[in-house]
Amino acid sequence: MMAEFWTIWLVSLSFGLYIYIGWRSRVKDSSGFYVAGQGVPQIANGAATAADWMSAASFISMAGLISTLGYDGSIYLMGWTGGYVLLALLLAPYLRKFGKYTVPDFVGDRYYSNAARLVAVVAALFVSLTYVAGQMRGVGIVFSRFLQVDISTGVIIGMVVVAFFSVLGGMKGITWTQVAQYGVLIVAYLIPAAAIAYILTGNPIPQLAFTFSDIVGKLNQIQLDLGFKEYSQPFANRSQLDVLFTTLALMVGTAGLPHVIVRFYTVTNVRAARYSAGWALLFIALLYTSAPALATFARYNLISTLHNQPITEVRQLDWANKWEKTKLLTFDDKNNDGRIELTPDKNTSEITIDPDIIVLSTPEVARLAPWVIGLVAAGGLAAALSTASGLLLVISSSVAHDIYYRILNPNASETQRVFVGRIMVGLAVVLAGYFGINPPGFVAQVVAFAFGLAAASFFPAIVLGIFDKRTNREGAIAGIVVGLLFTLFYIVGVKFYGMPPWLFGISPEGIGTVGMIINFIVTLVVSRLTPPPPLAVQEMVEDLRSPAQAELPVKILH
Repeated sequence: MMAEFWTIWLVSLSFGLYIYIGWRSRVKDSSGFYVAGQGVPQIANGAATAADWMSAASFISMAGLISTLGYDGSIYLMGWTGGYVLLALLLAPYLRKFGKYTVPDFVGDRYYSNAARLVAVVAALFVSLTYVAGQMRGVGIVFSRFLQVDISTGVIIGMVVVAFFSVLGGMKGITWTQVAQYGVLIVAYLIPAAAIAYILTGNPIPQLAFTFSDIVGKLNQIQLDLGFKEYSQPFANRSQLDVLFTTLALMVGTAGLPHVIVRFYTVTNVRAARYSAGWALLFIALLYTSAPALATFARYNLISTLHNQPITEVRQLDWANKWEKTKLLTFDDKNNDGRIELTPDKNTSEITIDPDIIVLSTPEVARLAPWVIGLVAAGGLAAALSTASGLLLVISSSVAHDIYYRILNPNASETQRVFVGRIMVGLAVVLAGYFGINPPGFVAQVVAFAFGLAAASFFPAIVLGIFDKRTNREGAIAGIVVGLLFTLFYIVGVKFYGMPPWLFGISPEGIGTVGMIINFIVTLVVSRLTPPPPLAVQEMVEDLRSPAQAELPVKILH
């Protein structure tokens, strides 16, 4: 009961802080609503970007997947981290110099076409809705376990809180709330990681404990004894080609995520965008370098605690009993010998562990203090809600700014633009809640699909829009449409309709790389077969890559 007490207290305290910040940050103008008035300090924007980017998939699911897949789970670590570096160094400064509010804004103006803008809006909605589904599932999981409510109720509570500070404050409210959420999630991640590192190895620094202790060797031997492959053996669960393609899809998908890109529009200038990207990378590294260690410790502890133990004793463990009620952890004594065993064969294994519970259950398995358990729950919610709020603003701005204001009613007043934006945030929250209650997969898997869609749609359009002045609107539209449809068809077919992964065995999480390649080819070929962009657009692209600090005086060309 102490764990529940601490969880309720810490979650309520953190939610109260988020609501207070949202109230204090409320805005009335569109600049404040969409890009926080472009006045966010560099360090604060770095923390907000880190929180926006480190979603429930990073906090809840990534270490769980590494723990389950071993070496092959590092695709998420390498892909997401490498992708952020790619975005920060290659794209973010140029996009900030362009000076617009959204990715569809960039696509529409760079490719001098409202048709291109609409295609980009559709792609942004696909990516964001897929991504937000994973965040709301993460919210539901945390509430389901720690507050003893069903997942649907947990999702609704999360919806109400995130809607409050998103509707009132827009990007300004979201930004300062994300700064607070980063503080909560990073403390919640590092404290249990350090505590368990010390318990298992005598070294409280997770990264050093993982690297210089014999914990991985011990786990390798345990895995072999149970019939699994070694924990650190490469390509044990995925082919080498699939590992490569999935890592690339996650990498270039990160560089095309609209809710992360928009964060670089909130600072004062290009220089500030570069520095805030550096701060964000530092803040992200604190969690990402700890994740492999926490994954290894969690796997070691779970096997030691559960395997070959009397089922009656396991069910007397408070944490095991409560996680079993969520149906994310199951025990089934199939051979009726009174003990439960973990085996690599799903048909004979008597323990089933959902990857999404591994990080959340780790403090309980390690018997850490109840306040640490509550802190981890608050951290998981902070990670999910911080990213969900950024995604909701992308969904809102895609309709309210890029369609309503830029196409349907260019003479809309500030009051009208903000009102429509708030209405769209409300509708997006309802959609997010539906997907949280009815998710198409576990958190990191759903998020990986979003990265694949972003890789296949936005990344080529952004890269060629910056670095190839010959790319025109016909090429960009054709590339986005073909890349997005191919990737969506493959993911839906393999994931939901039982199609085999027919393209060289590439998984749905990795197919975004193929979609990206197709997009690049189609865009370049069509652009060369059709008239070049207007001279003014070509000159704008040249200016975009110059080191000058001034924003571009872009005008929409049709």
